[in-house]
Amino acid sequence: MASFTPSPITLNLLLLCFLLLSVLLLYLVVAVLSTFPQLPRFSSGHKPPSYPVIGCLISYCQNRTRLLDWYTQMLKESATNTIVVHRLGARRTIVTANPENVEYILKTNFNNFPKGKPFTEVLGDLLGCGIFNVDGELWRAQRKLASHEFTAKSIREYFMLTLKEEVGKQLLPVLERLAETGDVVDLQELLRRLAFKMICKVSLGTDPCSWDPSLPVADLAKAFDMASEICAKRGAASVFIAWKIKRWLGIGSERKLKDAFEQIHSYVSEIVASKRKIIEGGHNHNSEDFLSRLMLAGHKEVIIRDLVINFIMAGKDTTSAAMTWLFWLLSCHPNAQREVVQEAKQVIERMVDYESLADLVFLEACLRESMRLYPPVVWDSKHAMTDDTLPDKTAVRSGDRVTYFPYGMGRMEALWGKDWSEFKPERWLLQHDKRRVIRKVCPYKFPIFQAGPRVCLGKKMAFIQMKYVVASILEKFELQPVSSSKPVFVPLLTAHMAGGLRVLVRKRNS
Repeated sequence: MASFTPSPITLNLLLLCFLLLSVLLLYLVVAVLSTFPQLPRFSSGHKPPSYPVIGCLISYCQNRTRLLDWYTQMLKESATNTIVVHRLGARRTIVTANPENVEYILKTNFNNFPKGKPFTEVLGDLLGCGIFNVDGELWRAQRKLASHEFTAKSIREYFMLTLKEEVGKQLLPVLERLAETGDVVDLQELLRRLAFKMICKVSLGTDPCSWDPSLPVADLAKAFDMASEICAKRGAASVFIAWKIKRWLGIGSERKLKDAFEQIHSYVSEIVASKRKIIEGGHNHNSEDFLSRLMLAGHKEVIIRDLVINFIMAGKDTTSAAMTWLFWLLSCHPNAQREVVQEAKQVIERMVDYESLADLVFLEACLRESMRLYPPVVWDSKHAMTDDTLPDKTAVRSGDRVTYFPYGMGRMEALWGKDWSEFKPERWLLQHDKRRVIRKVCPYKFPIFQAGPRVCLGKKMAFIQMKYVVASILEKFELQPVSSSKPVFVPLLTAHMAGGLRVLVRKRNS
C-alpha cells in the first residue's frame, strides 16, 4: 500500500492550526490564572512576580492597562532602578531608569546595543530601510546625509518661513473664529494638524491636511495614525507571535496595517516621481524642502522615500503631544502661565527669527518640565549583540531587549528629588550674569531626544516650533479646558492625551 505523504501546503496549514490553538490555549490559561492571585509567586533579583515556565506573563496581563505605572513602581523599589522582565511569548527584557546604564547603552558601548531585528520587524513594513529602522553602515550613511541637510542654513530659513505662515495665517485665525463663536475645540487635534502640515511641508513640500476643525482628518494622516497604533500594539503584544500569525493570514489589524502602509508608500512615491519629472525637465522648482534637496543630490528613490517617511513619523506627533500636555499643565498653574505670557509678549512683538526664540527661556523650562512628566516617547529599546554587564552589574545576555524608560526616569526621586511629581519649571533655570539661563542637565538623565550617536537631529527644530507656537497662541488667547478631570496619558509609538484636550478659546486682555 502506497504511503501518504502530505503536501507542503497541508503541512503549513497543520502547523498554522497548531500555532493558533497554542496561542488560544495560552490566552485561556493566563485568563484563568489571572483570577488566582493567591498562587505562589517566585522572584529572583529585580524581577516582577513570576511563575515557572510562563515567567511574569500573568502579572504582565494583570497590569497591561497600566504598564507605565507598573514598571515605574518596580523601578522605584529596585536598588539599582533596573528590573528584569521575563515572560513566555517575549524575549528577556531589561528595563532601566538608571542614567549610568542609559549612557552605557546609548554611548559607551553603543555598538553592542543596536535597534536589532526584533525592533526592525515591528516597524519594518512601514519604515522600511529608513534611518530610524536600520543599524550599521546603512544607518551611518543616512545619518551623515540627514545631518548635512538639517544643518543647512536654507532648510532652517524655509522651516521658519513655513512655521510663520502656518501659525500666523492659518492657526491664529482659526482660534480667532473660535473665540468669536464660543465653540469648543479639541486643541490636541489642532496641534496635531499643525505638526503634520509642518513636517509634510518641510519633508515633502506638500500640504495634505485641512485646518478646518469641522472637516475630517486627511486620509494620509489617518494612514499614519493607523500604522502607528498597530505597530505600537505589535511591540506590546502579550504573545509576540500572535501578530505574525495575523500578518501571515492577512487578517484583522494586520490587514489594516498593510492597507495603511501601502497608502503611505504610494502617496510618497507619487510625489517623488512627480518631482523627479520636474527636476529632470529643468522646470522652475522650489528646492527648499527636504525631499527636493535629497533628489537634487542624486540619491536613490527607495532610500529617499523611506528616509522621508521616517522623518514624517518622527515629527508628526511628538511636538503636538508635548505642546498639548504643556497647555494643560499651564491651565493648572496660572502663575507659570502668566510668566510665559509676559515673556512671550516681549519676544513675539519683535522681529522673530530662528535665533531670537532662544530668549524664551522660561517657556523652554516649562516645555522641558512638561516632557519630564509626560514624554512624547515613553520608552525606547535596543537589543544586545553579545553578553554584557551594565554599570549597575545587571547581566545582559545576547539577544536581550534592553529598554531605557524616560517616563519612569521622570518619576524617580533619586533623580529629581521628593518634589518630582510637581510641575516646577524653576528646576531647569539658573541665574547667570543677572539673567536666567537653562540649567544643563545630563542627557542620560533626561533622554527625551535620545542621546549619544543617535541623538535626535531635529531636536533644535522641535524646540523652535514648540516655543513659537505656544508663545504665539498664549500671547493672544486664553485656553480654558472644559473638563476638570485629569487627562489620561496613552502611550503608543508617540504618547497622546486620551480623548484630546477640549478647550474654550477667549481673546486675552491687553
